[in-house]
Amino acid sequence: MQSFEWVDVTSVDQAVALLAASRPDRPVVAKAGGMDLIDLMKEGLVRPASVVNLRSIDGLDTITFDAARGLSLDALVTLARIESSPEVRREYPALAKAAAHAATPQVRNAATIGGNLLQRPRCWYLRSQHFQGRSAEAAAALASGEHQYHAIFDNSACALVHASTPATALVAYGARVHLTGPRGRERTVPLAEFLRPPRFDEDRDTTIEPDEILTRVTVPPPGANARTAYHKQTERDSYDWPICDVACVLQMDNDTVAAASIVLGWVAPTPRRAATSEQRLVGNRLTEALAREAAQAAVAGATPLAKNGFKVPILEAVVRRTLLAAVAA
Repeated sequence: MQSFEWVDVTSVDQAVALLAASRPDRPVVAKAGGMDLIDLMKEGLVRPASVVNLRSIDGLDTITFDAARGLSLDALVTLARIESSPEVRREYPALAKAAAHAATPQVRNAATIGGNLLQRPRCWYLRSQHFQGRSAEAAAALASGEHQYHAIFDNSACALVHASTPATALVAYGARVHLTGPRGRERTVPLAEFLRPPRFDEDRDTTIEPDEILTRVTVPPPGANARTAYHKQTERDSYDWPICDVACVLQMDNDTVAAASIVLGWVAPTPRRAATSEQRLVGNRLTEALAREAAQAAVAGATPLAKNGFKVPILEAVVRRTLLAAVAA
């Protein structure tokens, strides 16, 4: 790891100005919790001349909830605080559970929600110095190499998967990210659109610009009759990367599903809406038979690679169990 300048900023505007001054010969990167950045620097994939420490900005780590407007998570809120927040646990239990199942307690106490959403995919080819980031060469190596934990949908170009577990729940809840750029410019993007599928001409995973900072995540009110659930399936009960995870948000009209949001994580380059499954549920009472039918629809069209076909039946089972858990809550 090469030496670099450390800058403790005191405002978003100061941080944005430093990022805007980044040059190819003197790159500037931002750090929140630093969980992913440290890994990338150790692996030699990121070689910054300056690291802008966002943790020194006061007031960028609050959680607020309003029944009319919903939930607001500042970018520096840690996953541990999301997990333990009474408001999140009461109003957004699927998000609280997703945060609680991310990484280890030590990581959750340092990792921030902003950094978690901006982390690079945990693909050993993408993260290899031998392939120089995302490329057709890396995709070819992945397709014929070790891809047991990679995508089973939308994997014709590249089979990497997004690494955030909170993202699965946040997309199901309809979350939006708030970005701040130079001269106070602000814009808001649905999280489902913020996370980008892989492209070989750009080594980016989100729509954030180089001179922007993710400052806040907002989530609309869940609704008085919402039923939600989240499940992360791993190979072992202790800390492990998921085989898949599933979040669902069901709006109920008595025993009938009035609206549904089902999101699949770790099976595609970005969290994937199970649109056909959602349509099967709406207007019907969610029985075990219907949950099984919706789960089968969720995996229809999967295109597993040679070594990750086992993810298909596991995903189907997790979708069914998550739906039934939601209506049982």
